[in-house]
Amino acid sequence: MLKGVVGLVTGGASGLGKATVERIVREGGRVVLCDLPTSEGESVAKELGPDVKFAPVDVTSEEDVQKAVLLCKDSFGKLDVNVNCAGISCAFKIFNYNKGTVHSLDDFKRILLVNTVGTFNVARLSAQLIHENKLNEDGLRGVIINTASIAAYEGQSGQVAYSASKSGIVGMTLPMARDLAGAGIRVNTIAPGLFDTPLLSMLNEKVRNFLARSIPAPQRLGHPDEFAQLVQSIITNPLINGEVIRIDGALRMI
Repeated sequence: MLKGVVGLVTGGASGLGKATVERIVREGGRVVLCDLPTSEGESVAKELGPDVKFAPVDVTSEEDVQKAVLLCKDSFGKLDVNVNCAGISCAFKIFNYNKGTVHSLDDFKRILLVNTVGTFNVARLSAQLIHENKLNEDGLRGVIINTASIAAYEGQSGQVAYSASKSGIVGMTLPMARDLAGAGIRVNTIAPGLFDTPLLSMLNEKVRNFLARSIPAPQRLGHPDEFAQLVQSIITNPLINGEVIRIDGALRMI
C-alpha cells in the first residue's frame, strides 16, 4: 500500500509514467503528473480524479520544474517520491557510410539534454521538497527513482545518443544516492527492457512479435504496470538504495 504517499512523476501522461501514476493513486497515494503542455496530461489527471494534479512541464526548464514542485507542496503539502520517466529517443548511426551522412550534433545534444539533464534537473529540485519531511524510524525522508534502459548496457546500432543518455542516468545513481544519504533520501534507477508502450505500439504486429520472441521468459513485451509494480517495491523497501535494477525478462540485446 502507498496510502498517504505523495509522488511527482514526469512523463506521466503515457507509457511507464502513466502506469506509475495510476498505481500510486490506486494504492492510496496522490500525484503531481508532469508532462509536456501538448500531452494528454490534463485529461489523464481529470480522469484519475482529485488525487492527481497536472503540471505542464518541460523537464529541461528550471522554472517549469520549480512550478511543479510548488504545486505539489500547495496541493498535497509534501513530496515523498519523485519518479522520472520523461524521455525521448532517436535512431541514427554516428556515420552512415552508405549515405555518407553523419549523426546530427544537435540531435545528440537534444537527447542528452532531455533524458540525462532533465532527469538531473527534476531530481535536484524534488530533493529540496522531500528534505522538508520528518525523518522516519529508518532515518529516511523519501526516495527518487530514475528511469534508464537496458540500452545503457547493450545499445544497438543507431542508439549512440539514446544509450549515452541512459548510461548517464545509470552513472548518476550511486553518487546521487551518496550525495543525498545525509538528507535521508534514497536514489535508485530502473533499467527497463522492451515494454508495451506507445513507442512500440507504433510498430507493426510482425515487428512487435519478433521483439517479444527475443525475450527469454516470459516471451512477451513487458506490461507498463509491471514497471510500476517495481516502483512500488522500491518505495516500500527502505534498504534498496543506490541500485540500478533491470526489468527485462533476461533479455540481453546483441
